[in-house]
Amino acid sequence: MADDKKHHDIDAALVRSLADILNETELTEIEVERGDLKIKVKREITVAAAPMAYAAAPAPIAAAPAAAPVPASMPSDPATIVARAGEEVKSPMVGTVYLQASPEAPPFVKPGDNVKKGQTLLIVEAMKTMNPIQAPRDGVVAEVLVGDAQPVEFGEPLILLEA
Repeated sequence: MADDKKHHDIDAALVRSLADILNETELTEIEVERGDLKIKVKREITVAAAPMAYAAAPAPIAAAPAAAPVPASMPSDPATIVARAGEEVKSPMVGTVYLQASPEAPPFVKPGDNVKKGQTLLIVEAMKTMNPIQAPRDGVVAEVLVGDAQPVEFGEPLILLEA
């Protein structure tokens, strides 16, 4: 039993080192695995929310200066950084995520909602195409990991599903 406890102890120095790397670079996420222990350190980048408009046809868009990302501060307790329980639904593409069908509509899902396999969880817009992201299985939405109108990368976790 003591060996089990030692194996699952969190190396606080490692977590702090990973957090320092995030703060010193433009990375938003670092993941380390040692055996069955998995540590993921992630920071949220706050982007100024722009008014949303869903258009059927592409409209010309004037280039606007991009808002500088504001680095989020790292939690002081390393235990709050460690892996979440559940299955991450990841973005299949680079794009902009929308949590509802239109600005006036309610979100597709929110934490605590029961979802069925194939149900739309959110939309990722890529190249003026709205791509519904569907639940890979039945489950409960544990957490929505992204904000509305937030840019996302390929493979970035969007939703956390529990059994």
